[in-house]
Amino acid sequence: MTSSATKLPRRPSGRRGGVSAPNGWWALAFIAPATIGLLLLYVWPFLRTVIDSFQDVPAFGPATWVGTDNYTALLHDPDFWKAFGNSALYTAIVLLGVPVAIALAALIEQVGRGRALYRVLFFLPVVTLPVAIGMVWRFIYNGDFGLLNTVLSWFGVDGQFWVADPRFTIYAFGVVGIWMGLGINLIILGAGLQAIPKALYEASALDGAGRVRQFFRITVPLLSPSIFFVTVLTVIGALQMFDLNFIMLRGVNNTALADSKTIVYLFYEKAFVQFHQGYGAAIAVVLLLVIMIATALQFRLQRSWVFYD
Repeated sequence: MTSSATKLPRRPSGRRGGVSAPNGWWALAFIAPATIGLLLLYVWPFLRTVIDSFQDVPAFGPATWVGTDNYTALLHDPDFWKAFGNSALYTAIVLLGVPVAIALAALIEQVGRGRALYRVLFFLPVVTLPVAIGMVWRFIYNGDFGLLNTVLSWFGVDGQFWVADPRFTIYAFGVVGIWMGLGINLIILGAGLQAIPKALYEASALDGAGRVRQFFRITVPLLSPSIFFVTVLTVIGALQMFDLNFIMLRGVNNTALADSKTIVYLFYEKAFVQFHQGYGAAIAVVLLLVIMIATALQFRLQRSWVFYD
């Protein structure tokens, strides 16, 4: 009697781990463009910037190794610390937009009809060119005929030169930054709100909890992972702010520019206007370290207030 036992399939020759050699070469061919682009556009510029930060790189001619001289000069440069303070102040102001986004997201979630329309309207600044945004807000902030001063005059309030007076420029940038960031924050927070089970609100309502108590006892704790994510993105984006500084302050005899530069604007000025590329590279490396430290600190602190399921 012949055996009817099922034979195990034999591994085809030329295969390793279930993938044939030709298929392996095809896989490498498909990922090669992305890998090459990553190396050429991200990894190599990063390494080159780090190397240039230890050199004196003139506009023409070979670079000269100077060691840590660029970093020493940077630490003793009052312009750098002024720009760093401006960036930190701008970041703190823009972070105020996170609770605003939380409140707006919660209100939009309560809307029965037109919810998508509200999200689209708030999202429009995200898909608008920063140059266009800067030009529009420059007109709004204009001290002579700007829309903001016109509205203030209706209430008997004297207007200011919002982007020509260093006392107000960073705060003016901060308002624009909050407005620009609301769209993406609302999308992220709205997705987080939809993930919260409705049964929790129904159960708390039976226990006598009102809307305000539900918001602080249910919505905010369960939304904390999304809030943390939005906060990290906001800090990283705010520390890299350049476009508003460039568009809204560049002009003839704008006396506010000297005292209102952000750290990225200072990098642009040193590297591409004054052609001190080694010094500019040192600014870029320091900015990277600041962002890494700020992000690591946020991840450290999130253990005490972010609640995961």
